[in-house]
Amino acid sequence: MNEPSSLPRVPLADSIDRMIQKIGHLIAWSYVLLVLIIITQVVLRKGFSSGLIIFEELQWHLYAVGVMFGLSYAQTTNSHIRVDLFYSHFRAKTKNVIEILSILFMVLPFIAVIFIHSLDFVAESYRINEHSESPSGLPFRWLIKSVIPLSMGLLALAVLSRLYRDTVLLFKGDL
Repeated sequence: MNEPSSLPRVPLADSIDRMIQKIGHLIAWSYVLLVLIIITQVVLRKGFSSGLIIFEELQWHLYAVGVMFGLSYAQTTNSHIRVDLFYSHFRAKTKNVIEILSILFMVLPFIAVIFIHSLDFVAESYRINEHSESPSGLPFRWLIKSVIPLSMGLLALAVLSRLYRDTVLLFKGDL
């Protein structure tokens, strides 16, 4: 796993990445809340033979928030999973070209498809005021569904930052 400082410095991209990382650090607190809810649910189930549906659903929602927004954090810190059979042996310029082509032809189209299709998904959920099917479940299902376009938008920003960084490095070399 690479540390954020291992990426060559490009001022504009560094600023964007820092902003996304601050959002990531804020969102990471959802995992603290998630652990507390899991512990509470376990105590309720095992200690009192009575769990709460709302806690079950909240666990799924908090986990989803952490994972979805964690994608952009992983992109900015270059800590995402990469199949690295040959990549580590390539020259820096070759790596930049591979990154640029991968972003342009695979990552950005994927993000665009998810983002575009999620808008109707969220809008319909909001229109019908979707809520849990369980009587004691969470209301406002559209709120958790809104995480999809928001997190994809943040991921697109992170990917565009990386695209800019790699383009600058390709043409100007390490700064």
